[in-house]
Amino acid sequence: MEKSVAENGAGKRAAWIALALLTALNLFNYIDRYILPGVQPLAQREFHVSDERMGALTYAFFLTYMLAAPLTGWMGDHFPRKPLIVLGALLWSVATLLTATAHSYETLYLRHAIVGIGEASFGIFAPALLSDFWPEEQRNRILTFFYLSLPVGAALGYVIGGTMGAAYGWRVPFYVSAVPGILLAGLILFFMQEPQRGASEHLAPTADRATYAGLFRNRAYWTATLGMAMMVFSLGGISVWMPTFLYRNGDYSLSRANQLLGAITVVTGIAGTWLGGWLAQRWLRRNHAALYLLSAWSVLLAIPAAILTFFGPRAGMVTWLAVAEFFLFLNTGPLNAAIVNSVAAPVRSTAIAIELFTIHALGDAPSPRLIGWISDHSSLRMGLALTLGSMVLSGGLLFLGSRSAPPMDLKLAETA
Repeated sequence: MEKSVAENGAGKRAAWIALALLTALNLFNYIDRYILPGVQPLAQREFHVSDERMGALTYAFFLTYMLAAPLTGWMGDHFPRKPLIVLGALLWSVATLLTATAHSYETLYLRHAIVGIGEASFGIFAPALLSDFWPEEQRNRILTFFYLSLPVGAALGYVIGGTMGAAYGWRVPFYVSAVPGILLAGLILFFMQEPQRGASEHLAPTADRATYAGLFRNRAYWTATLGMAMMVFSLGGISVWMPTFLYRNGDYSLSRANQLLGAITVVTGIAGTWLGGWLAQRWLRRNHAALYLLSAWSVLLAIPAAILTFFGPRAGMVTWLAVAEFFLFLNTGPLNAAIVNSVAAPVRSTAIAIELFTIHALGDAPSPRLIGWISDHSSLRMGLALTLGSMVLSGGLLFLGSRSAPPMDLKLAETA
């Protein structure tokens, strides 16, 4: 069998450099994204707005993210992705830097919308580019490493936002988080190579996997995408509102709430993401549907802990939150690998763009605002309870998707 790019001398070095640089940029992508939840009560106090309007900031971010996704997906299938990644990183970093100058809610809303455009490009191009370095059986391992930056970045965003915001005001953390993204964009421009599109494909490019028309009847792709959308509805809503929930219902200071949430997210995120990728890779040696099955079980196992977090006694709130987050992070690498494996290289960027549009349109774009609306009319506990139903839907869709999982070379999975 023909070797993948990452198994050839110079290609192996280029592959690992690309993985390191893109993972570092993804880290600051998530730091930038989670600074706002960390300072949310401070900004809300200054602008005198309701919970629903604070939730609408996240909606603005994902609205532009979704609207930009179809165009950026098409561009990723037809143009070199490295310069597009660099431009996107510069756009979101500069917009983050300018957040410190926002002195009205409307300006903050516009800034959050612009950041979404920049991040849409990176979220589409990076997984597609990495998939051209490694074959299908090894992408779970690689994407697990890439997405380890999600919990670490989110945790640092909470900690930087909460700690520095409490000490110096809510604007200062945005200065701190923006500059590294600009520096990394320069490193990617000069040191990262772009692989040949489709260089590491092993699966046959069937009509369902390799054409735009076939994409819309690809069951493996759509069950994974919709399953992720329902999980993202839950995780997005919880991540935005949990600092405020701990502040209001746990009697923690804002700084302490963000420090706790940051610690929980980084520990459970790293442990859950790594363990989920490892378990899925071992399961792939025996079952080609392992990426879907592990993802389904991880979401369902998070439900009891989430219930106890929202409605249990205060003394156990933080512990059960950690358990729920651990299970939700288990599927980070496997589910993303399932999505990129369900399609072939000629349409992969477009497929990722449609996936991102779908998971945000149905997931974390509406959930913070819906939770905020329910909170305004009832309580934040009841708003967060909305996420429990979406977890159930996610697990069911992923179990259904396991029946359509594409075949794998189980011997190659053993070597990954």
